[in-house]
Amino acid sequence: MQKKYILRDRCTLLFALLIFSTGTCSLFGNTRGVNLFDLATYQHRIKGTVTDSGGIPIQGVNVGIKGSSSGTFSDEKGTFYLEAAPSDVLILSYIGFKKLEVAVGSSKELSLVLEEDVMDLGAVTVNAGYYTVSEKERTGNIAKVTSKEIELQPIVSPLQSLEGRMAGVEVEQGSGINGLAPTIRIRGQNSLRNSRSNNGNYPLYIVDGIPISSTPISSIGSMTSGSGIDPLSTLNLKNIESIEVLKDADATAIYGSRGANGVVLITTKRGNRNQDETIFSVDFYSGISNVSNKVSLLNTQEYIAVKKRAFENDGVEPTESNAPYLFLYDQNRYTDWQDVLLGKTATTSNINMSVSGGNENTSYLVGGSYLKQGSVFPGDFDYNKITLNFNLNHLSSNGKFRLDFSANYGIDDNRIFMGGDFINKALRTPPNSPAIYNDDGSLNWEDWITDNPLAELNRPQDIETYNLFANLSMSYEIINGLRLKVNSGFSKLDSNELIRTFKDYFNPDIWYRVNLYSLKGNTSRQSWIVEPQLTYNKKIGGLYLDGLVGSTFQKSNSHYFAIQGSGYINESLMKNIEAADQVSVLNDDNLEYRYAAIFGRIGINWKKKYFFNITGRRDGSSRFGPRNRFSNFWALGGAWIFSEENIFKQHLPFISFGKFRGSYGTTGNDQIPDYGFMDTYEPTVGAGGLYPTQLFNADYSWEVNKKLEVALQLGFLKDHLNLEVSWYRNRSSNQLVGYPLSATTGFASVQANLPATVQNTGLEIQFTSTNVQNKNFSWKTSLNATFPDNKLLRFDTIEESSYANNYRVGEPLNISLLYAYDGIDPETGFYNVLDANEDGRYDNDDRVVIKNMGRKYYGGVSNQIAYKGLSFQFLFEYVKQSNTNFLLRTAPMGINNLPKEYLSSWEQPGDVEPQKLSESIDAIYGHVYAGSSSLNVTDASFLRLKNVSLSYRFPQELYKKLGIESGMIYINAQNLLTITDYLGPDPQGGASVVPPLRTITCGIQVNL
Repeated sequence: MQKKYILRDRCTLLFALLIFSTGTCSLFGNTRGVNLFDLATYQHRIKGTVTDSGGIPIQGVNVGIKGSSSGTFSDEKGTFYLEAAPSDVLILSYIGFKKLEVAVGSSKELSLVLEEDVMDLGAVTVNAGYYTVSEKERTGNIAKVTSKEIELQPIVSPLQSLEGRMAGVEVEQGSGINGLAPTIRIRGQNSLRNSRSNNGNYPLYIVDGIPISSTPISSIGSMTSGSGIDPLSTLNLKNIESIEVLKDADATAIYGSRGANGVVLITTKRGNRNQDETIFSVDFYSGISNVSNKVSLLNTQEYIAVKKRAFENDGVEPTESNAPYLFLYDQNRYTDWQDVLLGKTATTSNINMSVSGGNENTSYLVGGSYLKQGSVFPGDFDYNKITLNFNLNHLSSNGKFRLDFSANYGIDDNRIFMGGDFINKALRTPPNSPAIYNDDGSLNWEDWITDNPLAELNRPQDIETYNLFANLSMSYEIINGLRLKVNSGFSKLDSNELIRTFKDYFNPDIWYRVNLYSLKGNTSRQSWIVEPQLTYNKKIGGLYLDGLVGSTFQKSNSHYFAIQGSGYINESLMKNIEAADQVSVLNDDNLEYRYAAIFGRIGINWKKKYFFNITGRRDGSSRFGPRNRFSNFWALGGAWIFSEENIFKQHLPFISFGKFRGSYGTTGNDQIPDYGFMDTYEPTVGAGGLYPTQLFNADYSWEVNKKLEVALQLGFLKDHLNLEVSWYRNRSSNQLVGYPLSATTGFASVQANLPATVQNTGLEIQFTSTNVQNKNFSWKTSLNATFPDNKLLRFDTIEESSYANNYRVGEPLNISLLYAYDGIDPETGFYNVLDANEDGRYDNDDRVVIKNMGRKYYGGVSNQIAYKGLSFQFLFEYVKQSNTNFLLRTAPMGINNLPKEYLSSWEQPGDVEPQKLSESIDAIYGHVYAGSSSLNVTDASFLRLKNVSLSYRFPQELYKKLGIESGMIYINAQNLLTITDYLGPDPQGGASVVPPLRTITCGIQVNL
């Protein structure tokens, strides 16, 4: 290729000399003659390199010729090629940098430097789902994170990357077990349905235009059934270009019934449109993980002393019958059970490879990755993920036809174990328990009063998930400004689960006959969607119109099947259900969901100062009866960039950007079980026929969420400082829940709309600051804070419903109704709880204390510091909240080990908690009632160093020496530090979870 260019350049030079000679002869031979050729209009091929002020190549810079439609993009090493004439002027533009205009002249190679623009709001675009809009001109509330902020994190789920980064978005990892679904709430809980099997609070997930079921994948394992398996875990984090979260009515109403709880848009990466270039990229990291926190428990000497003191306080002599752990167990043995069960150092490694390229019309990207993460549990348990992705984009030469295709396929292989009470065993097993293993390596059962905790490892749980997302979008410009578009997508998920119970799980001293059994579960989901659309853009003077009309046709099928086999004669046969002596079907559900809608949008832009957005959608869902199957949703949004007015420019020059915006509208919710309005029946075992399981109710209709928002955006000092403050109020009414029925009807409940309204209000603050910005050094700070307020605004006849013991009108949904703690009885030394109605017993009428278990406020602070090729980033997440008291989670009686706080328990009047050590029945009652009192709620606020990364990008002069185009090395740490007064394993997950893992990785990224 280089020889070709040299030969062509030589020919061009000879041709230019010929032209010069001809023109010269003509000029001297005839004074009235003219040049036959105009050198200024001759096009030649130029090569350019684009970097930032620190010399770092910039990929994706738009390079165009002024006054022409010709152009290209820079590749990953900042290089571009273009045919241009000496008289042409190149225009270079890129998000976050100022536009650059440069004359071509006679140069064949250009080295260009873009100057950083502190905050070019007009250049930053956000994905609003069916359309894109600039950050400057958006009327809705859309939060965004980019690949640069998340791609280096050693995490599994894309949702984990949002923790602490967005106002109004709560993400809780909940557990350090890989593959489990995080909990995400966008502006609070809107629905009373909050159980795992019937939850009306999940947001809508959309990957490259394809709606994905946000319901976690069902699991039958004890450690995984609580949260379920994450349906997004099969995505490759390094293939994600951006994640946008839509929050208010203006942003979500276009999704109608699916947007009540917000929308999460995930966009994957595309190839680079750059001719004659193919980029091969490799990214590899490896590291270690361990539990981020351990609880301070009693050692053997302290344990024995505390247990003996309890008997002394009771005036009882400990014996082998009432305290066998003080006699049968070795008084000098010490085992740190947290270290044994949760203390393993897990290794992690990831490799990601991609090939991208194309030309001015067509680009492609092909990639794949492999991730392996070990576990902190003893034994061979790990998580493996393989992903493949393909993206193809084509634009016709005349710019009228466009095609975009993307496909993402992922395979998860997660090997853990059934779990049972495994985490609590790490915290409760006595430190002087017998030896774990026999001399031959088998589990030791001798002298164990309880089960050997490691026996739980002999119930392995294997989960395999196969997930495919594919999207095809085609559009054609019929006439100038009018474009026809068809978006289609297909998704298919299959998850297989196998739990086997081996012989070594059972204590041979108790189980003289062992029954080997297995559990198998399968979840299958399949969905397709087609969305024809028509868009129209028109500019008339200072008026710009942007219109959209379209329709949606979607169908989803899901199947859940669970089966149990028992009586295997050999453990090696347990993967084959046919080898079981007895087989029982536990569940067999086949569900179909159909959805159709028409939608439209009109955007009005007047002189780039006044913006108005009208959105409407009519939805139809098969989950409702024929009389209420369709419903309408709409939104109005507006914005005024007042900083463009002359009066503000003259009198408030320090405000470089100012915008008021607001919105109001409705969204719906159809997140209810399929066939909920129908009479349903289930077959009985044997010849019993069918029996009814659900009553018919064709009258219940959609939940409606009415959303209101007002916001102010300000930029100061040439946008060095940017502030956005948003206030919102969401009211979700017509709550769809199970209405309880009298037992005489034969049914526990019927699906119905209750006269209840849930309100979420809040204040969101987002602030960014460019502290320093010069050629070699930059420092940027971002802060977000959310102050939410959730309450049950209205619930008629709540006293007559079964919800009277769960909710209170005027209070948050996430509350605990508790007894009033009345201190320690100075006579007995035991916890004392108030009998509110003085009837001599404790029941729901005595639960007079209301504690909010939700977040009071939360947010994050991040900093990005760069010096030449060196970059340093860190993110702190902070949460103000309450959680259950760890000291009351474990009864101090009996064999259980205890936290060190019990070394200073109550001894005499005036002492504080915990209560006097005792084995008496009164002490047990005191502990039980205190566990249901206000004492059981404690502060669990925390400040967590969520992510730290340090990277170094190789300078250009080093590329040739290394034989690469570009490269970077980096170090990343996750969950490095948590500052909290909470005594349990994790302030967020609570007292019985595996804390989030502290992970440190080192990696290298190379482009060839």
